[in-house]
Amino acid sequence: MIPIASGVRVWIATGHTDMRRGMNSLGLLVQEAFKRDPHGGDLYVFRGKSGKLIKILWHDGLGMSLYAKRLERGRFVWPSSADGVVTITPAQLGYLLDYPCESSSS
Repeated sequence: MIPIASGVRVWIATGHTDMRRGMNSLGLLVQEAFKRDPHGGDLYVFRGKSGKLIKILWHDGLGMSLYAKRLERGRFVWPSSADGVVTITPAQLGYLLDYPCESSSS
């Protein structure tokens, strides 16, 4: 698990994101679409179209990290929002990573 310091916010990009995007491209998405600073220390979470892959972008003050998790079965539960981004707590992120939604039509 990512060591999340107190005060760090977790931002979820609603909808789906092209998972071919890398660190620089996701950082640019954070800047342009969400009007946020990707180097500010917050975590940004993106989900692929199938719902089986997520990527987390995080700058820890020293450098940028890109984490990925792919499920063998089930899908990640994901919010829908008109704004394109919602915030969750670090505890909710932990739950999202540990307890994906089981899908009967995988």
